[in-house]
Formats: sequence, structure tokens, C-alpha cells
Amino acid sequence: MAVRRLGQMSLADAVVRRQGRAEDRLERLSQLIDWPAIAAVLRAVEPSHLGAPGYPALTMLRALLLQQWYGLSDPELEDALSDRLSFRRFVGLALDDAAPDHSTISRFRAALVQHGLTERVFDSVVRQIDARGLILRHGTMVDATLVEAAVKRPPKPDATAPDATAPDATGEAPAPAPAPPAADAAERAPSKLVPSPTDPNATWAKKGHRRFFGYKGHVAVDHGSGIIRRALLTTASVADTSPADALILGDERALYADKAYDTKARRQALKAAGTKDRIAHRPNKHHALTHWQERRNEGIARRRSGVERVFAIAKRLMGWWRVRYIGLTRNAGHFHLICTAINLRRLLVLAT
Repeated sequence: MAVRRLGQMSLADAVVRRQGRAEDRLERLSQLIDWPAIAAVLRAVEPSHLGAPGYPALTMLRALLLQQWYGLSDPELEDALSDRLSFRRFVGLALDDAAPDHSTISRFRAALVQHGLTERVFDSVVRQIDARGLILRHGTMVDATLVEAAVKRPPKPDATAPDATAPDATGEAPAPAPAPPAADAAERAPSKLVPSPTDPNATWAKKGHRRFFGYKGHVAVDHGSGIIRRALLTTASVADTSPADALILGDERALYADKAYDTKARRQALKAAGTKDRIAHRPNKHHALTHWQERRNEGIARRRSGVERVFAIAKRLMGWWRVRYIGLTRNAGHFHLICTAINLRRLLVLAT
């Protein structure tokens, strides 16, 4: 389809323009980022020259960023683009331009995920921030957070149900049932709990005395600047330490992590790379922590506490306490959009 010609600002646009904090923030972001460089990343999802005119990919991406900053659903974003002047100016819509509807927004986001572009946009923004000299590389803070699935938790298996593997009256054992053997879900390992037929990618995990069903977001945050340099999403049952090596950038002076990331191999690899080991020590049943290790853990906890701010912004301000979509791929794409929005929000502070 052809591309709509948007943003032909008229005298009326200048007259109705209002100055405010939201307007100023969005205007500054428009100036801080090299948007043509990001538009080059989005070429795969630009509208075709055939059919009815579509919206430029950069307009749609800016709309998705607004959606993350303000925690809006697709219909809410459609309404906001229709009547909020600051939003319209940021995405490049003049007063007489029609705003994209919620189905157009949804299709564009799905196209981004299909082409793997959300991670490329995230990387492009990180490179631009780095080019400004705002990434310090004094250290990398790694951490993970659990996020509930969008679907309802599957029920626990019926403890009173007969054993599906027991022989029947003919003496022959029936075919194994797809459901796990009956048992109390609280006594099962997280990976053995009942899956959801609606979202088979969502899995169970236990933190403390609470069980979670859904996904886990992993981030590597630059110590000092607070910029997310790497991000990935896994199912909830994946241990924090499993993807940890993929979060290590290799150019940091130190690695800050809690005791979930404590492995002998990782400590040795950091030493070989010349990276300071700032991973908290973990006790075991044979060896309790020494007084020195406890003091060291307290110091590491204070230094790495900045990574928690990222999750607080994502969950409290952007509404990511529960994932919005079904499936690992779609939610991973959304997670990269959230991390991109957080980095741009942080850029406004660092560039002041």
C-alpha cells in the first residue's frame, strides 16, 4: 500500500500548540534521537506502494513508544492519538490527519515481532546513547524479574483422580494421559506443574513462599547511567543464572549480581577477562557465609540496587506487572519495546 503523507503542519497547528511538561519532554526526545537511523531499521515493515495508503513505520513506532510510557492499551492509544495534541505532534500527525485505529496498531506491532525488529530498534537506541558518551561501563548490573502470564493460571491437578497409569479391568495399562500424575501442586517442582493450554510457553516458578505463572525478564544495566544495555525474556521456570552469561557485555569493569548468579565457573571467567567479580556469595548446607562474605554481600546489594529501578518503572509506571500477550515471541518483542522506552526516558535525564 502507499504511504500516507503526514505531518503537513498548518497555521492551525501552530495556534493550538500548547506548552507543557509532556509537550516539552516529547519535543526534546524528538531532538535527541536520530530518528532517520531508526527508520532505516524499520524498512522491512514500511507500507507497500500498492493498495490504500498506510502509516509510515516511524509514526507507528513512536505511537508504540507512547503506549509504553503511559501504560495504554491499543484502544486507549487510539483515543489518545485522536485528541492529545502532544501525542499527535510527537508521532507526526497534523490536525487534519486521521489517527491509526487500534487494529492498525496491533498489526504493526505483530509485524515488528515477526521481522525481529523490536530488538534491533532497542540496539539502535542503545548505540545512539553510547555515541553520546552516556554509557559509563564502570560495571554491569544483572537481574531478573517474574511477570504473571496474561492468561488465567491453570488449576491444580485433582488429587482425588485415579492413577491414569494403573491397569484397567482387562489388565492392560491405558495410554498415558497428557496431564501429569495427580499430586499436590505445592509439592511439585515448578517445571512439573500443570501447563496452560492457552499459553503453553508460560511456566511455573517459585520465589520464597509464592508461586508465579508466566515469564521472566532479564536485563543488564549499566552501573551509573542506568541504561539497559541488553534484555531478554524467558519462561518463568528458567533459572536466573542460565542466561546470565548472555547478559555479560565483556567491556564492563565489574559485574554486579545477587547470589542467584553465584557459580565457580562464572567467577573464574570474570577473573580471566579482567572483570571485577561483584557477585554475592551464596551459602550452602555445608558452608555458611563468613562474616566477611556477609559484609561483602551487603555492599554489593547497595551497589546493584539501581537495577531494581528498571523493574519498578516497567511494572508500576508502564503496567508490566502482567504480560499483555500470549506466547514467548510476542511478549519478548513487547519487553524490548518497554526497555527501549525506559532507555529513552532515562536519556532525557542524562542529557539534561
